[in-house]
Amino acid sequence: MLVAGVDSSTQSTKVLLCEAADGTIVAQSSAPHPGGTEVDPLAWWHALQQAGAELLPRADAIGIAGQQHGMVVLDENAEVVRPALLWNDLRSAGAAEALVAERGPRWWAERTGSVPNASFTVTKLRWLAEHEPDHAARVYRVMLPHDFLTWLLLAGPQLGKEPVTDRGDASGTGYFSPADGAWLPEVAAAAIGHEVRLPRVARPAEAVGETGRAAVSAGTGDNMAAALGLGLAPGETAVSIGTSGTAYAVTTVPSADPSGAIAGFADATGRFLPLVCTINAALVLDSVAAMLGTDSGGLSARALAAAPGAGGITLLPYFDGERTPVRPGATGTLQGLTTRNTTPENLARAAVEAVLASLADVASLLHHGDAKPERVLLIGGGARSEAVRATAPSIFGVPVDVPEPEEYVALGAARQAAWALAGSPDPPVWPRRSARRYEGPAEPGIRERFAALRDATTGWDGGLPGTPSP
Repeated sequence: MLVAGVDSSTQSTKVLLCEAADGTIVAQSSAPHPGGTEVDPLAWWHALQQAGAELLPRADAIGIAGQQHGMVVLDENAEVVRPALLWNDLRSAGAAEALVAERGPRWWAERTGSVPNASFTVTKLRWLAEHEPDHAARVYRVMLPHDFLTWLLLAGPQLGKEPVTDRGDASGTGYFSPADGAWLPEVAAAAIGHEVRLPRVARPAEAVGETGRAAVSAGTGDNMAAALGLGLAPGETAVSIGTSGTAYAVTTVPSADPSGAIAGFADATGRFLPLVCTINAALVLDSVAAMLGTDSGGLSARALAAAPGAGGITLLPYFDGERTPVRPGATGTLQGLTTRNTTPENLARAAVEAVLASLADVASLLHHGDAKPERVLLIGGGARSEAVRATAPSIFGVPVDVPEPEEYVALGAARQAAWALAGSPDPPVWPRRSARRYEGPAEPGIRERFAALRDATTGWDGGLPGTPSP
């Protein structure tokens, strides 16, 4: 039996064809998406048809994972009202502030698990109502990217079928209660100005229909699928170092953080997936490498040639402002430079330690009190750096496993498809991808210096007097 997992991301559609029994990858393909932060959702459908042309007909079950938060709006005739606003379209930042002010951050956290920021779908609905009222008035249905693709795969518009979603992806809208597993339709209506139809929320293991000979699972959001593909278990933290940085964990207790630092998502299995995000991650490493006249490999070699602590140099890596903590006007800051320690090796080491300390700082929010995860799974493009891998255990204070590079979102979607095919109480047990373990003595002084610099520079946000705008 074969299952197909689809990752419809911001940049492309990727399809994996896997053995249902153990997740062995049989074949894979991909197709690009248009650029920009608003996209005709039919472009994703065309990419899925292209990437899946040879693979989907071979599958006994199909699961689709999609980028979270994207606003897909349709009229009564199932026509797309306007291009979808993606998670990284921040034009709704003002709408987010207004929505939070209307009900208060504690209300949002307790009812929806998260305090919405500009990524969340609910803020995009409010923006639409305020800036494109004619479009807003036409909106009959609101979906997420993976909902829309699953609906088209099942020929929903032609057959008059109701769209479906899952609680994981729904939890990123801002009008869903992860704790109750139910929509808050009045919140969506208040955002856009009238009632809208929302997809049915499927059970985690449900087969929501079939196309040809293949069963179709409920699908989910990309972070939820990645957790499923990694086999993330309670007590573990996944840390991804990409353009941005994320850290998330699987828990049995819903999150409700009124500070807004933790997004209290649901996962794809009936549990919860609290997540924190930083803006500055791999791009900081690239920027420092360029400053030193080298590439990522050269930066890694230089960092490994320096001792832990970078000779006393500490970097605050908020190059492009920061989301966690909320410091949009912050900039990067170097502290501790002397004529003796200012070497390329120490600067490279300081950059690696800074990115890891920033992620460890926000990842600690996922665990109550002083509890630490049992281990950290390090993924993303930044995890290819040997300096990052070798330094991570000393910063996180626990063993760090680096799984082999894989399309974990698509793999998780395939595992969900296998679950729907099996109809079992729990997801099928697939062997974890091999991982290299890194261990080493903790270096708490690095985290302490980072925290001290973070706190000491809070009043600097927006730049020092006479500093040009970045």
